[in-house]
Amino acid sequence: MRTITRTVWILSLISLFTDTASEMLYPILPIYLKHIGFSIVLIGVLEGLAEATAGLSKGYFGKLSDKMGRRVPFVQLGYAFSALSKPMMAVFVYPLWIFFARTLDRFGKGIRTGARDALLSDEATPQTKGKIFGFHRAMDTLGAVLGPLLALLYLYFYPENYIALFYIAFIPGVLAIVASSLLKEKNHVSANAQTKTSFFSFLNYWKMSPPLYRKVVIGLLIFAVFNSSDVFLLLKGKALGLDDTAIIGVYIFYNLIYALFSMPLGILADKIGFKRLFIFGLALFAIVYITMSFNTNLYLYGILFLIYGIYAAATEGISKAWISNSVKQNDLGTAIGTYAGFQSICSMLASSLAGLIWFYYGAGVTFFMTGCATLICMGYFLFYIKKDTLTATKQNLK
Repeated sequence: MRTITRTVWILSLISLFTDTASEMLYPILPIYLKHIGFSIVLIGVLEGLAEATAGLSKGYFGKLSDKMGRRVPFVQLGYAFSALSKPMMAVFVYPLWIFFARTLDRFGKGIRTGARDALLSDEATPQTKGKIFGFHRAMDTLGAVLGPLLALLYLYFYPENYIALFYIAFIPGVLAIVASSLLKEKNHVSANAQTKTSFFSFLNYWKMSPPLYRKVVIGLLIFAVFNSSDVFLLLKGKALGLDDTAIIGVYIFYNLIYALFSMPLGILADKIGFKRLFIFGLALFAIVYITMSFNTNLYLYGILFLIYGIYAAATEGISKAWISNSVKQNDLGTAIGTYAGFQSICSMLASSLAGLIWFYYGAGVTFFMTGCATLICMGYFLFYIKKDTLTATKQNLK
């Protein structure tokens, strides 16, 4: 039986196109915003508002998808919003319009996340979740390689012509919309189709969710509180003397490693268990951050980013697969959306906390504290979560 089905391929191509568009703008977005008059503080407020919008909406739309028993419309609408937001940021330069366009992009992510991951889970068995989510993550991350490469190539020939790049980014966005039209809805049975869904009603799921789900998500969120933005690792490269082009090159290299290892490690997780591979990923993360705290060597910096790419491949898709194997199929959108929403909020807190520690105590203390906190998180997963995931899945499906 084929494990990479037509639906998995389509969803993966959609993510590839969308991430290519988003990551094409990622390196130049702060530069563009400063170019049109945004202050650093205003950029921070913009990103915080956008991420908060995505975070809070993930749980709501995930639950709504479960209640309606439909996935495809949420996926299509979510990716359409993200695609449309790209040229909108170039049309007007007024702060309020920029806020609207950036928030629309993140809102689209909130709409689609739970439904998309539920669709992926529907295409897998409990024994192939790691492979399916790993493949999707590999294709998604490949977009994070292609996007910055295309941006660098374009800006080499047309320096500082930022506005045109926003229109160019609309092209892969349109391809994502076209690909999403090929998705077909599976028949889902919804037992709660008549119940009212308020914006925060997904929070009630926490009380009724399986114990394993709560244990896994608590551990993931503890880690998320200390897992700050990758920007801090890139700033370390700046401090070591790398120029802007080299920093983008490091970021591309990291995403390439991430993409290459995602599917093989997903297959490995299906064989040895999600818990073991996730703990392995956390160990790599701790090694990177603790070593970064005292590293002054550029060559070692490159090696650490290689390890960091493997860490990402061992945790990001694996966490979604682990969650999907710990809940009932009809609750997948709510379960993943609830986790993704809380994770977004924790990630905002993590970056704020890291920024404060960096400001008052320096980069070394920031990285060392993050690495040590990760070791504690490893202990939580190692000693507190003991139940076999596949056994739990069989019980949940009864």
